[in-house]
Amino acid sequence: MTLPNIKLNKESFLQGDTVVWMILLALCMISIVEVYSASSRMTYGTSVHFWRPVVEHTSFIIIGLFITWVVHKMPCTSFKFLSVLGLMLSIILLIVVLFMGRVNGAARWLHIAGITIQPSEFAKITLVGTVAMLLATFRDKKTGGASMLAFKWVAGLTAVICLLIVGENFSTAGIIFIVMLMMTWIAQSPKKWLWIIVAGITLVGTTGFCTMKFVPQETAEQISQYPGLHRFSTWSKRIKKGSELPADPKDYNIHDNVQVTHARIAVGTCNIVGKGPGQSVQRDFLPHAVSDFIYAIIIEEGGIEGGVLVMFMYLLLLYRAMKIAERCKNRFPAYLVMGLSLMLVVQAMVNMAVSVGAMPVTGQPLPLVSKGGTSTFITCAYIGMILSVSHTAKQLEQYATVAPQKNEPMEAEIEASDEPDSNDTSMEL
Repeated sequence: MTLPNIKLNKESFLQGDTVVWMILLALCMISIVEVYSASSRMTYGTSVHFWRPVVEHTSFIIIGLFITWVVHKMPCTSFKFLSVLGLMLSIILLIVVLFMGRVNGAARWLHIAGITIQPSEFAKITLVGTVAMLLATFRDKKTGGASMLAFKWVAGLTAVICLLIVGENFSTAGIIFIVMLMMTWIAQSPKKWLWIIVAGITLVGTTGFCTMKFVPQETAEQISQYPGLHRFSTWSKRIKKGSELPADPKDYNIHDNVQVTHARIAVGTCNIVGKGPGQSVQRDFLPHAVSDFIYAIIIEEGGIEGGVLVMFMYLLLLYRAMKIAERCKNRFPAYLVMGLSLMLVVQAMVNMAVSVGAMPVTGQPLPLVSKGGTSTFITCAYIGMILSVSHTAKQLEQYATVAPQKNEPMEAEIEASDEPDSNDTSMEL
């Protein structure tokens, strides 16, 4: 994209939406504090120094912030090519991971050159970029929405990714499907087919849920012997344990479902105002206190106010993404920023729901807060892409204001339309 020779304000070291930067830094600081507090179980009774988990996590955060800075300096148009290329690579890695590496009974990780990566995380971010490009490029001239061709491509790619993931990570496949459905709805895809897919998935999901809930455990074990369904018994146990409670609380086996039990104790003993930073008790009993259940520790230490504050930050991120999308002059960056923010926020809401006992255990980390390597880096790349779109939108607004005064052509609007033969530069959300 060639920009006209117009003198604008000098670009700062940090560009893009200021509120998004503030949310990023705030969540990173909360993450460091809570990971340090919740990492006692990782060091107690081992030779690992008590500083090691937080130092390691802080180094991941620093690298992640650097990734955010690098990505937010990239032009948003470069995300089209990178997304398509990355999606093809992700599909290959997802196929490979089915035959290599198994963690906690699920094939989710690959160990390459001493580095552990989670292909599903790469698949999520690249699929969002590819789908945004497809929805923006192929438009129906009659309705103004995404064309049937775009819908077919999106449905096909989503199906491929979800089928490769669902057997090992059902919750991730579900999140991807929900976000892709939201993106196609925003892009005004054919509503008839959207409703058909929703109805079909609802029917299949309801049937599957009822089957896992009511089928005898012996039968569930037998079903798990079939290829692609080896985690069926695990899902069945989680659903049953979340709903089968004894009539007398004294009969509840506290050791039967350790994660859910101690997470609920953490939430229930917060005394509204919390116990204070570093004062958690359940961190010593919760197996995944630094990852899947860190939100329960946040509530235990920060109280209801701390839990609401963290939730508010994610909702604020979604709101800022909507405002950024409204400022975009073309569809691709608008769809991209909405897809990325929805992916983060939906995952965050799932993690929070699990931590407070509103959903069965899923294994989803809390974005930017839970301890992790691949998830932290990819999440920071999400934020970098959102900031890049925000900066580009702001630049175009500046050129739109300055160019007429300088009597120079608005070359920055070359990309205003995603269709080569269309003059319509509007974008409806």
